[in-house]
Amino acid sequence: MTDGGAAEPGSHDFETVSTETVYSGAILALRLDQVRMPGGRVVEREVIEHHGAVAVAAIDDDGNVVLINQYRHPISRRLLELPAGLLDVPGEDPLLAARRELAEETGLAAREWAVLVDVALSPGFTDEALRVYLARGLYETDRPEPEFEEADLEVVRMPVDAAVRAALSGEIVNATAVAGVLALAAARAGGIELRPPDAPWDGQPTTFLRRKAAAKSGD
Repeated sequence: MTDGGAAEPGSHDFETVSTETVYSGAILALRLDQVRMPGGRVVEREVIEHHGAVAVAAIDDDGNVVLINQYRHPISRRLLELPAGLLDVPGEDPLLAARRELAEETGLAAREWAVLVDVALSPGFTDEALRVYLARGLYETDRPEPEFEEADLEVVRMPVDAAVRAALSGEIVNATAVAGVLALAAARAGGIELRPPDAPWDGQPTTFLRRKAAAKSGD
């Protein structure tokens, strides 16, 4: 025990005393949680529930990473990103979702898959998390007719070393792309064996999916 009888750091149970849903929309919900802090004080925390997501660092036979240049309305600009998409279908396997997104956004499929890195995107206020896969052995496949922002999507192939430089220079700022590109470079430099594509994902968020399923069953 430390001075004053407080629990040792790292041992407190952050109990949620109460919760209130402020908004629930198509891709996210906002709730207000009352959480008991060390020492007993109860404070409010705003939490955004969000779908989980998958992304793909697809490497072609020439050593290029396949990126997309896509408009993002909240920041009113186009960003270089990895092909990615939401896990918004209950029970959908993340790997199958990654295969789908790669095909939909680039018209590509892959013969070899591995888990590259898992990312909690902004845990200070949201449970949103993402799994980035590494895909190799690329080949062309059918691409559905794009719509909305994806109708303006540009596919860009970039050598991995150039993508790393772009991330470090501020040209690539999308969090998923930065994490995926740098993780890829680190894994290659260190000869690190990646996890299999069906590796467990304990951090996959499911709260918002459960909320949507409950709302639908109550219709």
